[in-house]
Amino acid sequence: MGWGGPGDPGVGTWHNWARTHAATPIRVARPRGIDDLVREVAAATAAGGRLRAVGTGHSFTAAAVTDGVQVHLDHLAAFEHLDPRPDGTTHVTVGAGIRLSDLNAGLAARGLGMRNLGDIDRQTLAGAISTGTHGTGALVGGLATQVVGCRLVTASGDVVETSATRDPDLFELARLGLGTAGVLAAVTLEVVPAFLLEAREEPTTLEAVLEGLGDLVDGNEHFEFYWFPHTRGVLSKRNNRVTDAVARPLSPLRRLVDDEILSNGVFELFNRWAAARPTAVPRLNAVAHRTLTARTYTGASADVFVARRRVRFREMEYAVPREHVGDVVLQVDAWLRRSGEPVPFPIEVRFAAADDLWLSTAHGRPTGYVAVHQYHRMPHERYFDALEHIVADVDGRPHWGKMHGLDHTRLSGLYPRLADANRVRARVDPTGTFRNAYIDHVLGPLP
Repeated sequence: MGWGGPGDPGVGTWHNWARTHAATPIRVARPRGIDDLVREVAAATAAGGRLRAVGTGHSFTAAAVTDGVQVHLDHLAAFEHLDPRPDGTTHVTVGAGIRLSDLNAGLAARGLGMRNLGDIDRQTLAGAISTGTHGTGALVGGLATQVVGCRLVTASGDVVETSATRDPDLFELARLGLGTAGVLAAVTLEVVPAFLLEAREEPTTLEAVLEGLGDLVDGNEHFEFYWFPHTRGVLSKRNNRVTDAVARPLSPLRRLVDDEILSNGVFELFNRWAAARPTAVPRLNAVAHRTLTARTYTGASADVFVARRRVRFREMEYAVPREHVGDVVLQVDAWLRRSGEPVPFPIEVRFAAADDLWLSTAHGRPTGYVAVHQYHRMPHERYFDALEHIVADVDGRPHWGKMHGLDHTRLSGLYPRLADANRVRARVDPTGTFRNAYIDHVLGPLP
């Protein structure tokens, strides 16, 4: 639903995109600048209340749920400053409420681009980095690894600039911390000159992909694959930079047919049929895979990274050590065969370099991501529970913005710096202004 002006009373129920969580805040704030935001946060803290910032609601979790003040950062979305660096990169400061789609367009207009992106651009920048959004690529990290500075409003109402050299502990929690360090007002990103990607998409088999997985991941800048459950069919995607080339995008007709009619319109119909007749799912998936054809095209990086996804679903994604990806996928395949669970959505597998962010799913290890989805009209619980049991044996870490069943007791064993994150939380938010039940569940309650 829509909300009104910058300080509306909570007069309705907010839902996230997946309709997995809802909230009825007592107040909905849309600050028009940093001063408005400071007043909102300071007032909530003084009253002993709760406040959570919300973006587009693209998280599948209850991260943004609050019965206190809900803050939308739509008006904090401008490009503020560009700082070219000697190494050829540029530091770009933007309002934290900017949508990724607007960020990508603004960067392109300035001859710049992100090193890596996920395949969805509907989120706000603040929401995407705070929940650990990532793309794919053996040598690149998620969006938060591209953050070099943050401006945030802490629980006391202070405006703090932080970076790797200015309160580095706070910086760790600010750039990937589920909004527990404060409300992000602006983010400084390290971006690169605009570049073109050549996309190669090919139907193949699960056996072929898993047999050559090492070469596919290491031999391409960005590799991922989609496996159609109940079949051996896979769609592989390889994206690599090209130089001294001109964009060769798909024709408007091919893009319309592939990305709109087949990937959204027809796929929605397939899933509705699957919900009505679950026993038809294996045949539907086989048909879906057979409709895929190889295609190669070249375009601006953001145009290649980003896909349009309008079919509503539930999602669980786990990060596992890269060397275990093949085993995890095969165990999921074996479980599906044993259980007969109908799954019309492809399983998505991506990769990332190891990083040192405290709460990153790729902290300290080269990582593979196994994401399972289920159509929103079909039950997902048994399927998701099965994945969670499979990845437990290889210390799988759940994506912070997607469904999972782990609590802070288990997560403290998976994240060696979780205690440090909680130490910073206690320092900058001693009264718990930015807490909610989900935060306490996954990070742990503070005194």
